[in-house]
Amino acid sequence: MRVVGLMSGTSMDGVDAAVIETDGEAVTWLGPNLTQPFDGEMRALLEAAMAEARGLNARTDRPGVIAEAERRITDLHAEAVRELLATLRLTACDVDLIGFHGQTVIHRPDARLTVQIGDAARLARELGVPVIADFRAADVAAGGQGAPIVPVFHAALARRLAVPGPVAVLNVGGVSNVTVIDGPAPLIACDTGPGNALLDDFMMARTGRPCDLGGATAARGVVDEDAVAAVLDHPFFRLPPPKSLDRNEFRTFVHDRLGLAGHTLEDGAATLTALTAACVAAVLPHLPERPRLWVMAGGGARNATLRAMLAQRVGAEVRTADEVGWSADALEAHAFGYLAARADRGLPLTYPTTTGVSEPLTGGVRFEP
Repeated sequence: MRVVGLMSGTSMDGVDAAVIETDGEAVTWLGPNLTQPFDGEMRALLEAAMAEARGLNARTDRPGVIAEAERRITDLHAEAVRELLATLRLTACDVDLIGFHGQTVIHRPDARLTVQIGDAARLARELGVPVIADFRAADVAAGGQGAPIVPVFHAALARRLAVPGPVAVLNVGGVSNVTVIDGPAPLIACDTGPGNALLDDFMMARTGRPCDLGGATAARGVVDEDAVAAVLDHPFFRLPPPKSLDRNEFRTFVHDRLGLAGHTLEDGAATLTALTAACVAAVLPHLPERPRLWVMAGGGARNATLRAMLAQRVGAEVRTADEVGWSADALEAHAFGYLAARADRGLPLTYPTTTGVSEPLTGGVRFEP
C-alpha cells in the first residue's frame, strides 16, 4: 500500500509530507518527503488557536480563531500533498491512502480531551484520496494518554537494525518522546518532557529567530545546572512510563524555576538545551535496562549541541535517524502514513505500555473522497 503521511508537530515549524509503502506491519519503502514551512503569520495564528483551545470542553468545538486555523492548516496540508506528488510525478490515483495527523492545539488526557485541528473530510474531497485521521481520540476516550502514538512504527523500523540490546528512538519536536525497543519485550514509551518548544520560544523572544540553528548559540554558553535541577524536581519526572504532555505544560514552571531573564542569550540557550537532554535522561531510572543506542529524529536531531549533551547525559551512543537509514526530518510523517495503513486494517496503534490504555487498541477515522 502506498500512503502519504502528514505531520504538523508541536514545534510548529511546518507541514511534513512523506511517502511510505507498507502493509501496516512491515515497512517496504521509506519514500521521499518535503516540508512546507510555516511563515510568521501562520505560527502566530496557531499560537492564538492554542491559547483559545485552553477553554475547550469538547473535541469537536471550533470557536473563533480555531476555525480559521483549521481552515488554513487543511489548505497547507493539501498544498504539501500536491507538491510532493508533483515532484514524484505521481497523481492521486497512485496513492492508496493519506494519513493526516492535524495540528494539536490542546492535549489533556486527564480530562479525556485531545484536539487535533484539520478538516479531514475536506482534505479527502480536495485530493480525491481516502484519508485516515483522528488517530489519538479512541485511546484518550478509553483512558489512555493518547501519546506517544508512534512507538509501533519505531518498533517496525528497529527490527531492521542489527543492534543487540535495547534501542531507544527519540523524537525531539516541541515535546520529546521516546520508544524503547528490546526484542520481543513489550514496548516502553512516553513523552520525556520539553523538547524544542521552550528553546524555540526563548530564541524567538530574544532574537526574532525561530530556533537555535545547529545549537550554535548554546555552544557558546554555560549551563546553569542548578536551574536544570530545579526543573527536574517537577513531579512529572518521577512518574514511570507511560505519560504524556501538552506543548505548553512546562512553560510557566520553567519560567519560574529557570529565571532566564537574568541569563545572557548564550547561557539561556545552553541551559534550555541541557534541560531537554536532562529530561530525556530522567527516564533512565524507569527502564529495566539502559539503551545501548539512541536514534534521534525530529528538529532536535539537527542540533549538534543537543546531540552532544544527550550522549553525555545518557551515557550511550547517539545517532541521527539519517545515520541509520531513516529520515530525521520525515520520521513522524512516515509514521502517520504507517499508522494510517495499520488503522485501515484495524490493527492496534496503542498499547498498555505505550499510552496506558487497558488493552491494545486501534484508532483513526476513515474519510472517503
